[in-house]
Amino acid sequence: MRGSVRAPRFFSVPLKGRHGHPGTYRPSCKPIAVLALKARPIQFMINAPYRWAAVKAARPLRSIDLFNDFSLSPCLLKAVEALGYTEPTPIQQRAIPVVLQGRDLMAAAQTGTGKTAAFALPLLERLLQNPAHQRSPRALILVPTRELAAQVSDACRVLARHLPIRGVLIYGGVSAKPQLDSLSRGVDLVIATPGRLLDHLQSRAVDLSKIEMLVLDEADRMLDMGFIRAIRRIIAALPAQRQSLMFSATFSDEIRILAKSLLRNPVTIDVSPRNAPPELVDHSVYHVDTSAKHPLLTRLIVDGDVQQMLVFTRTKHGANRLAERLVRDGLSCAAIHGNKSQGARTRALDDFKQGRIRVLVATDIAARGLDITELPHVVNFELPHVPEDYVHRIGRTGRAGLRGRAVSLVSREERERLRAIEKLLGRPIPVAA
Repeated sequence: MRGSVRAPRFFSVPLKGRHGHPGTYRPSCKPIAVLALKARPIQFMINAPYRWAAVKAARPLRSIDLFNDFSLSPCLLKAVEALGYTEPTPIQQRAIPVVLQGRDLMAAAQTGTGKTAAFALPLLERLLQNPAHQRSPRALILVPTRELAAQVSDACRVLARHLPIRGVLIYGGVSAKPQLDSLSRGVDLVIATPGRLLDHLQSRAVDLSKIEMLVLDEADRMLDMGFIRAIRRIIAALPAQRQSLMFSATFSDEIRILAKSLLRNPVTIDVSPRNAPPELVDHSVYHVDTSAKHPLLTRLIVDGDVQQMLVFTRTKHGANRLAERLVRDGLSCAAIHGNKSQGARTRALDDFKQGRIRVLVATDIAARGLDITELPHVVNFELPHVPEDYVHRIGRTGRAGLRGRAVSLVSREERERLRAIEKLLGRPIPVAA
């Protein structure tokens, strides 16, 4: 089944009880109205890695007993049970207790293994157990892309559906007014991309002086994408005494060294080998001239009767050009990249997930955080500049216990890049033709 993305707003719920007075508030666990986004049904794929998707309700569970070990509040356990978690994933088992203890954390795990819930559950629990006297943001989650921000927002919104917690989603490409309105009303949690948050910080629209918890999601990607200066300026506005968490699929040695300057005596968790690709992905390579890539791609789609394929290019111009050529071939297709407006990106992704288009052509902005249910095919029309990005690209398939296929179209000029990827993987990629 295919999910959908709606996005640019976060959840907002009214307070109940005497919020803000420590020791006097007790959550009732009665449903609390969601003002900014209507909650959508969520299903967790039974006996499969953690996923978010808009699908029918899951069957009755026994998972609540396993999550009880974390001593989470009844309201959070109610949300966990409704989501249908069968059991905590390895990253959740190891990370949640550390975060609840207030320790700094640097955690690495493969994509699709439940990193979002690993920090969202204990973060919400700590906000609930330590209510504030005023409504300044107390938790900040920074992510590298708008799409990932929307997905993390959706995850937190669903988990917090019975909690007296307000949040705001902040990113560029959309009007700032709804974000400013939410900030003026007061929020507990901010989920943001660095650029737009820095804009609000410079205009004094947001006060980060009361932040108790900072989460850098896909931390290596943010630091590697040139966000380091913006992140340092944001961190300079935070209290020195805070809890800091870094989550990512991979951490290079250089990023790990840099992380040590941002964290205090962190606990380090590695639940899978660094840069390891998903185990359920079948890899293959076609050696082909650059001019023959487009005809070969069209043939693979048509002859294979492929109904859903994510195709990666290196450049925005290349993504637009390829999408136009596929449309001329009679294939329903759209492109997604950083120059597209947020509305266009959201519509393209939603059309792809709902099956209204067969092919989505993307730059590496889509390699991180996109959660596409049961995506069967990923194609590298052009190999990435950085070998690690290959792992993130193909991480969009082979999820939820289902096999996927990753195909790379490699020209003569790209063979050095292919060798670098194979060295990273520790094995050659089979040649299909």
